[in-house]
Amino acid sequence: MSTPNGFPQHSRVCLTRSVEGGAVQDLQAKKAGKAAKKEAGGDGAPPKIGTPISETLKLLPEELKANMKIKSITPRPPRKPRLERAASLDEKSWRKWRRFRTSQESLTDPNETSSSNGSLQEASPSPPARGRASPCNPCYQQHSLHSSPDALEASPGGKSRGGASDLGKRASEISSAFGGLLRGKGFAGGKPRLSQIMPARPLPPMELNVASHSLRTANRIDSDCLDYRHYSQHKFGRVSSSLSDSRLQGNGTLYDSSSTDSMKSTFSVLTPIRAKDVRSRSYLEGSLLASGALMGAEELSRYFPDRNMGIFVATWNMQGQKELPANLDDFLLPTDPDFAQDMYVIGVQEGCPDRREWEIRLQETLGPHYVLLHSAAHGVLYMSVFIRRDLIWFCSEVEYATVTTRIVSQIKTKGALGISFTFFGTSFLFITSHFTSGDSKVNERKLDYNKTIQALTLPKNVPDTNPYRSSSSDVTTRFDEVFWFGDFNFRLNKDRETVDSILNQNPDTDVSKLLVYDQLTSEMSRGSIFKGFQEADIHFRPSYKFDIGKDSYDTTSKQRTPSYTDRVVFRSRYKDDIQAVKYSSCPVIKTSDHRPVFALFRVKVRPGRDNIPLAAGLFDRDLYLIGIRRRATRELLKRREQKDQRSSSICSIS
Repeated sequence: MSTPNGFPQHSRVCLTRSVEGGAVQDLQAKKAGKAAKKEAGGDGAPPKIGTPISETLKLLPEELKANMKIKSITPRPPRKPRLERAASLDEKSWRKWRRFRTSQESLTDPNETSSSNGSLQEASPSPPARGRASPCNPCYQQHSLHSSPDALEASPGGKSRGGASDLGKRASEISSAFGGLLRGKGFAGGKPRLSQIMPARPLPPMELNVASHSLRTANRIDSDCLDYRHYSQHKFGRVSSSLSDSRLQGNGTLYDSSSTDSMKSTFSVLTPIRAKDVRSRSYLEGSLLASGALMGAEELSRYFPDRNMGIFVATWNMQGQKELPANLDDFLLPTDPDFAQDMYVIGVQEGCPDRREWEIRLQETLGPHYVLLHSAAHGVLYMSVFIRRDLIWFCSEVEYATVTTRIVSQIKTKGALGISFTFFGTSFLFITSHFTSGDSKVNERKLDYNKTIQALTLPKNVPDTNPYRSSSSDVTTRFDEVFWFGDFNFRLNKDRETVDSILNQNPDTDVSKLLVYDQLTSEMSRGSIFKGFQEADIHFRPSYKFDIGKDSYDTTSKQRTPSYTDRVVFRSRYKDDIQAVKYSSCPVIKTSDHRPVFALFRVKVRPGRDNIPLAAGLFDRDLYLIGIRRRATRELLKRREQKDQRSSSICSIS
């Protein structure tokens, strides 16, 4: 129930009682003032510390008293006392907080006025009341009727800090505050409005690493995930969203960054996929730049931020040997580059009789991070394509075709084998060939090349990524990136003695004098073979012909001239798409009269569309399991041998 002036009825009763009590105190103050004048002798000495407000008011000048108009209120008989409800927990906590804040404000600057007086001038605070909470609380009377300790603080000499004029200002402030209460300004608003208090000096720094050294060590993040937080925020905009992190940071609790970072390292680094994206995602109607396309730009940037992938291409004429090298690490995993490549393509001429065993050995060497995307054979020509297992989903169906260039022999030792597929939006063609042998049969080798580019029927079902730049008479024009490697059988047009003398003069890597006599280099410069192809600079010794198991060239009666018969060449539809990183041979493998030759490339990959026939993660699972099982068995045997060797070296003396 409210009164005409807008106050609740119980609020008006409390205010009336307060004003009545104030009027009685003023009358008592006047009487006490007269008595104090008599005792003080009328010298007008300032009041002592601890003087109440009523005694302070009596010392004001007469003019100020005349200006202060206090409206007299007729006393009324008190009503029956009403029981007030108990304060709620919210009110109690708010009162404690207010007292604590007031004490802080009084300690900030002794020269400022009291924070309680200032807050009363703006608006009297009220606690967050529930129901009919009475605003007539002793707490508010204490704040409004008593001056702050700062205002009445004594100077070091024991005297008050202000004279009569200062006391007059204090009295006017108190009267204005009283007037605000009577006019109803004190209870405007539901939340307390406090004056802003700034610290007098900067706060001391606080150590946030509250965890002990042992705790930080236990929660230390792995070294390979140190930059995960920065990377995820920079690339994916993924702010910390785990419950553990938000609870630690949201409660205002001090926490150690190493603890939260170690929590993050346990979560997946894969980008989260929203449910609505999964609903709208279609793998058959993908767009080139659509956010949901499997082959699109967003997915490509996630795996290849610079849109370049590493490809290992190798060729080796095995001479049909049954015996395989004991270790292929130096061949497939050279020590010069720090990282393994994304794709491994190995072509073999005159391969070993057991092709499956050769592929198992490749899988065993590359390990569980790679899977066999596809393998094909044409007689004794083998080709195997391995790719990182997490990239298998971005490949199209793999197609292959063969060409036979030597029809007389029942065993297809001469010819070509091609494998093609599309990775994201870039089409690849890999060709391994074995051309006609013989020092003087250059024209026959050119015929083998021309027959291969015309008869190799690729692609079949996978669409051409750029049909406007394709030619029906040349298979190498129908793909973005083409790698052609094998035993091309081109020789050095020089006698054995001259070649040996050049090799003895430059035993290291200076073979530029030998390349002057190279048949393939001269034919490519004329444009009669491998049109549009390039070859990296050669800095290795000729790969043919060696004595098996030795580093010496042919010592038989034929005395064949050492030559660069094993080569890797490449071409691209777009300029500078293929960058040769390394081009070398592997002199460690000596089971054949040829040395393996390999090249490392950085190839640019472009985004594609989803409307191509996908391989859908298809790979040779049986080969993968056999290769990994062999790798684990080999490692266990190696450890057992090392353990036996250590135990046998210890002798006991009894």
